[in-house]
Amino acid sequence: MTKTLNIAPLTAEAFAPFGEVIEMNGAQHFPINQGTTERFHDLANLDLNVVGGKAIVSIFETQPRPMPIKLELMERHPLGSQAFYPLQNRDWLVVVARGPDPVDINAPDNLTAFRATGQQGVNYARNVWHHPLLVFHADSRFLIIDRKGPGKNLEEVVFREKICLSEN
Repeated sequence: MTKTLNIAPLTAEAFAPFGEVIEMNGAQHFPINQGTTERFHDLANLDLNVVGGKAIVSIFETQPRPMPIKLELMERHPLGSQAFYPLQNRDWLVVVARGPDPVDINAPDNLTAFRATGQQGVNYARNVWHHPLLVFHADSRFLIIDRKGPGKNLEEVVFREKICLSEN
């Protein structure tokens, strides 16, 4: 005798005994990155309580900046790493600062820019200076895993002079 397993639509309520559904519909959201990105916040709770913090999963929906792209600030997270993974197959940019801490991020020689494919993500290590999301296409979505909890986990430094990106 063959048994038939019926397939039901995935809903948060139906799946609750097994975990959490991760989706943007109905999620808390707010603008970040100088109004160029909409953050769909705290979509899943991971069981990773470390020193009073916890890992959270979010989806960021970001917009391209005007061309040529002008870098205006860098940020870092001293209490945890931050991972980005694109949800669409679209190229995007990664800008990081290198050097000893405190690094002079206002010196262009200390910055490195990378073009990532839509199938590449990054995990910024704790305390690594990086630019907020930079994309080429409107409504680009990324899955983000980062820390939520006590303590100040965001530092920003505004460039003294604007720096533009160009591709050779």
